Amino acid sequence: MKWFKRAIIALFSLALLGIGAITAAYFYVLPDLPDVATLKTVQLQTPLRIFSRDGKLISQFGEKRRIPVSLSEVPKPLIQAVIATEDSRFYEHHGIDPVGILRAAVILITTGQKRQGASTITMQVARNFFLTRDKTYIRKIKEIFIALHIEQLLTKDEILELYMNRIYLGQRAYGFGAAAQVYYGKELKDLTLAQQAMLAGLPKAPSSVNPITSPSRAERRRNVVLGRMLEVGYITQAEYNKAIETPITARYHGAEIDLYAPYISEMARDYMVQKYGEEEAYTGGYDVYTTIDSRLQRLAQQAMRNNVYAYDQRHGYRGPAAVLWTGVEPTSDTIIAALKKIQAVEELQPAAVLKVTKQQADVMTVDGRIHTLEWDGLKWARAFISDKKQGPLPKTAADILKVGERIWIRNNGEFWQLSQIPQVSSAIVSLDPHNGAIRTLVGGFSFKESQYNRITQAKRQLGSNIKPFIYAAALEKGYTLATLINNAPINEPDIRQGIAWRPKNSPNIYGGPTRLRIGLAQSINVMSVRAMRHVGLDNTIKKLEEFGFDSADLPRNESIALGSASVTPLQVAAAFTVFANGGYLVEPYYIDHVQNSEGKLIEQANPTLACPPAPKVATKQPLQTVATDVAKDTGKDLVTGDNTLAELEHESSPLDKCDAPDARHAKQVISSQTAFLITDALKSVIWGGGDWSHNTGWNGTAWRAARVVKRHDIAGKTGTTNESRDTWFSGFNPNLETTVWVGFDDHSRELGRTTWRSNGSQEQISGAEAGAKTAGPAWNEFMKDALAGTPEVPATPPEGIVSVRIDRDTGKLTHKTDYTTRFEYFINGTQPKEYATDEQPDSDLFNDTPTTDDLFQ
Repeated sequence: MKWFKRAIIALFSLALLGIGAITAAYFYVLPDLPDVATLKTVQLQTPLRIFSRDGKLISQFGEKRRIPVSLSEVPKPLIQAVIATEDSRFYEHHGIDPVGILRAAVILITTGQKRQGASTITMQVARNFFLTRDKTYIRKIKEIFIALHIEQLLTKDEILELYMNRIYLGQRAYGFGAAAQVYYGKELKDLTLAQQAMLAGLPKAPSSVNPITSPSRAERRRNVVLGRMLEVGYITQAEYNKAIETPITARYHGAEIDLYAPYISEMARDYMVQKYGEEEAYTGGYDVYTTIDSRLQRLAQQAMRNNVYAYDQRHGYRGPAAVLWTGVEPTSDTIIAALKKIQAVEELQPAAVLKVTKQQADVMTVDGRIHTLEWDGLKWARAFISDKKQGPLPKTAADILKVGERIWIRNNGEFWQLSQIPQVSSAIVSLDPHNGAIRTLVGGFSFKESQYNRITQAKRQLGSNIKPFIYAAALEKGYTLATLINNAPINEPDIRQGIAWRPKNSPNIYGGPTRLRIGLAQSINVMSVRAMRHVGLDNTIKKLEEFGFDSADLPRNESIALGSASVTPLQVAAAFTVFANGGYLVEPYYIDHVQNSEGKLIEQANPTLACPPAPKVATKQPLQTVATDVAKDTGKDLVTGDNTLAELEHESSPLDKCDAPDARHAKQVISSQTAFLITDALKSVIWGGGDWSHNTGWNGTAWRAARVVKRHDIAGKTGTTNESRDTWFSGFNPNLETTVWVGFDDHSRELGRTTWRSNGSQEQISGAEAGAKTAGPAWNEFMKDALAGTPEVPATPPEGIVSVRIDRDTGKLTHKTDYTTRFEYFINGTQPKEYATDEQPDSDLFNDTPTTDDLFQ
């Protein structure tokens, strides 16, 4: 009895000491314990997502991949797998599991190995939300007390939901929703039992039992989870047998990107970081909806790349990227290993030349496949000598390729062909003329190769793209489209540059007095200079500033009339919208609206509108924001599933908001009449004029656009700088403006010219690069496809425009109606008063209605 009493006293004393120790430990760590009440309003860190205007995911930023899910969205077998594996008594204990702790201790004592952890799911939530992963006793004590507090504050289901969304599961995936996407590319509800068991096994060691990096270990861990589920009765023996026989199918799935538009996504990312800070932007779960139209963006990217490939090919083949072997051919595994070191660049894939016959070659790609390059895919590859010179046409494949070379190939949509990474750069941007929304933006050939955004960052000489603005200023100073400007050499040099600057035409041909319309359509240099002189240099610069160009970029000399100013493509596109929308300078913008992690609208764009303020009368109901439009079940393109341009325009017209109380109205920089006249003259750039049947027809510089786009509601202007260092094409219809630039990032490098040789004969020149040839094809292809299916918009002259018949040679009135005449538009009061002959005019001369043919002559 004495021994028994002593034992009872000892146990009681130990219990008191234990309670005292626990109490002391509690008060010791109490100052450092967090407020677990914050779990009630916890915001899970979710990445920043960038979307197109029609809801296509463009990009995702943030180190943590997380897709929050409610517990009701988690399949029951996955919940059972997690509980069976991580905390089988989860619904029975109060945050800590004495039974589990005792079991783990017994296993440790008997085996000497830590085969089973003692941390409950609640303790893991405490650690993941409030503590580090340092393995110290103090951290463990804190973990226990926090877990007890959590159990008092939250229900078991709330705790389990936090766990399912917070736990790290490898490959940057946090939570089971993200893990399902990362490992299987599926939603949780679509996972099989074996896949759910695989994910349930990851919390213990997401790196060492990862199914991507360690599939064998992952399979063993999955089977352990399945065994626990069978042991506690969650699954049947048949389900268990089927699941453990399932092969490992996990592989890495990146964010499910719907639309490749890296330059605009980088702009949106930078905006969010600048406004909200890096930490908040990347983890706050913001959804940013840009103004980009997914269908148009895809078309713009393809048109730009096709054009760059075409330029690159006509300037010749620069040879193989490397030589992999010269003697005995290595094994396929060795070749594949060498190719795996090289990343694909857009459509371009690295390949090794295995065999060369007379007019074809066999090549191997990184996937081990053999592709045959037929002669149609090889015959373009004349040797590159310089930007201005190429070698003779090849006759056999051996003239181009050798076995063992590493080359680039691409599938052009019809067959595999030899290719190469282009050295030339290009960019394309499209705006909605009514409000400045950026509908497409491609800042370069490959974002992987260069993150330099040429649309917003590259200031390049504008060349003849500036001439519409020069002539707009001239119209405001009394000129008309029929004004004769002397197309003759300039003998009075401008010495403001420190040298005697005498501009010349290109080609160096002069035709004497010529109507302004023809001078713009054929891009005649000396006429532009004389028009600028009529306006005055200071007035010209002032007008260019009103079109949105920076004063600091505008040279104070007459070379400005030929585009010596260096500006960005976005500035050019915005300036051209002035002609498309009736004279208003809209502000380009690219973010339509921003939503927070709860889907609440926190930002909504309020763009400038190309319309005058409405009279002070009752306003119409404001148009619904795009934030609601993106959720509509709208019509889709039959091929891509995307909204067509016509459908998107039908959904919401920006000008419907002109009379809204909060509407912002763009500044009108030229009259609607001047905008109409310049637009009509720019149609002549494309359609030309004259009468070909009487040998008086003439082409505009962009005549190819008429043949490709085949619409009469398009207008545009080519642009080429000295030595063809920069080439441009800017054009529009009433609903879409597009600007294309092509050049080298190295400002000193010329775009050059192409040459050809026939059967070894003397070299002949095929042509210099210029706006119509070098930038124009991208514009033509894009606008043809972008406007497909949309009706032509008829040209309606604004109030104050009259049309009269004039003599083509003199620009004066005439009562003739033959090929020597045409209808011309004038601002009422500026039409000519004199006649080309001394005959009296017909009484209804000013009432004639021009025909379609008249308008484009």
